[in-house]
Amino acid sequence: MRGLSGLVLLVCVGLTLGYLSGGCEQQQPQQDPELQIPGGGAGDFLFCFWNVENLFDDQRDGRTGPGDREYDPWFADNPDMLKLKLEKLSEALLALNKGKGPDILAVCEVESIRAAELLQQALNSRLTDPSLHYTHVLMKEIKGGRHIAPAILTRLPVVRDKTRTHGNRLRILEGHIVVESHELVVLASHWTSHVTEGSDRGRNDYANKIYGAANAMYHSNPAVDAIICGDFNTGPDDPAVTESLHATGALPTQTGDSLRLLNLFADKDPARYCTHYYKRPLIYDQIIVTPGMLDGVGWSCDPASVQVIQTLKKPGDRFDRPWRFGGAHERGQRGYSDHFPVTVRLKVQR
Repeated sequence: MRGLSGLVLLVCVGLTLGYLSGGCEQQQPQQDPELQIPGGGAGDFLFCFWNVENLFDDQRDGRTGPGDREYDPWFADNPDMLKLKLEKLSEALLALNKGKGPDILAVCEVESIRAAELLQQALNSRLTDPSLHYTHVLMKEIKGGRHIAPAILTRLPVVRDKTRTHGNRLRILEGHIVVESHELVVLASHWTSHVTEGSDRGRNDYANKIYGAANAMYHSNPAVDAIICGDFNTGPDDPAVTESLHATGALPTQTGDSLRLLNLFADKDPARYCTHYYKRPLIYDQIIVTPGMLDGVGWSCDPASVQVIQTLKKPGDRFDRPWRFGGAHERGQRGYSDHFPVTVRLKVQR
């Protein structure tokens, strides 16, 4: 991207590279000691976000809300269908990253921690190298509206006690991953759908809450390495994204008080970067980064590497739409999800 070489380095003297939740005291993150960092190149990792479309677990939980009441009993009472769903998802994910799957996987539309763990098991059962197993699931269940939430799966060390949500009823998950003492913050979210009453206000609530969290991190440490990702249910040019979240295609080179974010999907052509299809190609699934992800220190991303995995489409579909798995009343061969995954390459300067 133009201007990247002229990016101003953002350094906060006296702060650690990780996000410090309080004050300026130096603090070393506590990572799980049992995990060995897998070899994937010299600090080279693949990040993926995917709306996995109604991934429910194998238990009847008595969900009665719209949408939930269809999928809760269906997957619980039809183990073959749940097995197929998990096979489809894991097959698609392990086709990435030279057969290893993403090193960091953020997903949404997950019913429960149990459902996320079932995906973890499905992925690990296909990985013959134990060092590549997904050893961590980060998730907090949400009870507002539909009982679906984001989750993070990774084979990298995590700071588990920093896992949290933002907002009582908002689907915003914060997770922390550490490699070589460098901490990466992942904010995964699933914004209000257009079919929901007051959806514009709802998406602004998400944008404001996420920006508030990211801005607090930035003021604590202007070099904070953070990724904001999710199914935003709106495009990169929507005011909720550009104005409330302050995420655009302009490189955030300022060093002032106002955090500005780089949206890796800004200015992209929906026909080429479609992640969801409703009457037309849409870019609903996005990856956004803080200035610290562009300074070449600690974690960094390659903006040019951002991709939409559009191979997961139904053969012969003239609109090249994502091949959805569908619900109980779906007929015919089933696909994967009604969204395409999005990926970006990350590096850690060791």
